[in-house]
Amino acid sequence: MQVIINIVVMLALMGLLFYQQKNHMSFMRRVLTALVLGIIWGTVMQFVYGPTDPVTPATISWYNIVGTGYTRLLQMVVIPLVFVSITTAITNLKDSKILGKYGGTILAVLILTTAASALITIFVTSAFNLDSSSIAESTAETNRMEYLETQAENINSGTIAQRIIDIIPTNIFYSFTGQAPNSTLGVVLFSMLLGIAILSIKAKLPKEAELMTNLLNAAKEVVMKIVSFVLMLTPYGILALMTRFLATQRLEQIAELGVFVIANYVALALIFIMHLLILVFFKCNPVIFAKKSLTALAFAFTSRSSAATLPITVSTQVKKLGVPQGIAGISSSFATSIGQNGCAGMYPAMLAVMIAPTVGINPMSPGFIIQLVVVIAISSFGIAGVGGGATMAALVVLSAMNLPVALAGLLVSVEPLIDMGRTLVNVSDGILSGVVTAKRTGELDTAVYNAKDTADVMIDV
Repeated sequence: MQVIINIVVMLALMGLLFYQQKNHMSFMRRVLTALVLGIIWGTVMQFVYGPTDPVTPATISWYNIVGTGYTRLLQMVVIPLVFVSITTAITNLKDSKILGKYGGTILAVLILTTAASALITIFVTSAFNLDSSSIAESTAETNRMEYLETQAENINSGTIAQRIIDIIPTNIFYSFTGQAPNSTLGVVLFSMLLGIAILSIKAKLPKEAELMTNLLNAAKEVVMKIVSFVLMLTPYGILALMTRFLATQRLEQIAELGVFVIANYVALALIFIMHLLILVFFKCNPVIFAKKSLTALAFAFTSRSSAATLPITVSTQVKKLGVPQGIAGISSSFATSIGQNGCAGMYPAMLAVMIAPTVGINPMSPGFIIQLVVVIAISSFGIAGVGGGATMAALVVLSAMNLPVALAGLLVSVEPLIDMGRTLVNVSDGILSGVVTAKRTGELDTAVYNAKDTADVMIDV
């Protein structure tokens, strides 16, 4: 009976979100409403039942139809979305030389900001005096540790050079299944080659090039329509996911890791401030950037997927910030798997600094810091833009630094909480790379950038 009541409550909350949608409330407001409702209802379930009461897992199993179903839909569209975004961004350019002009700056911004994010995090971790010995473990964490140690052994079985080679797919159709370790980056590489190949035959075979361009543009429109269907479900997915998170977590464990969570968000806040300072350097108003990026950042925060945020990231750059379509498409697509400031920069750096003392290493020694920042910058390629990529990034970095990986398993209880903030700065950096590239090449439409923001970016998607 209690489970039925809980299901009815969830349906009533979803009905409220549907009412907001029918009354044309903005997408961002509906997402934030879902977030608040999920927090409230999840907290109520936490105190009424608790995570150990049989009613909680029985209820959550029904909520997962919405929450887990939404997550799987996001994962389903990642690969086709990356493929059509990159290929059309390149094929719609005038010539392939422009790609080199754009791509170099975009990659430089993504990688350098990731290195800077790692450096910021090192000092934040030291300031909070975080170390791995203060984190206790339970059965769930122990099981997670064993799994990650097995994963780390697989990573260590190959050299760094071999892992770089593995980025090149031997079977692109297998990469499109998403099962390969570097599926996303393999699709990125193939998409770039396909786009460049189409550009290169425009002069000799204009009809064929035009045909392929039209096909890809048509495919993009179809994929974007599928994405829009999924995005419409976002408030409902966020409601179910936040409810599940708060209803099933052991609050005493989260409280024990409170300082770790606070340190994470301090580091993430400083990274976001760094993004704004870079805009000041390039003479772009950072307040305008923050305001106009709010919808994309809110979606990234709640969905925990920079890949799923891709269409909103592109639309924000083009419609609100005056970035050309080609630059916006490339920067947003690259940012889903390269140089993620939160997942590939901040998180591995914090874990490495916390673990280093346990093996007799001074984490604040210049040699360790330089090595860690370089390893993070190099290994920041190919981190999938869906929730969970940070753990893989941490495994790669810790393995390369010859540090134990068990700590990543001990943090499983707060992983979703900090992953929301990490995804936000990942998306912020993707938008930043597009704006900086457009500004540097003289193609930023400053009139659009500085104009008053009135549109809901979801309308464009």
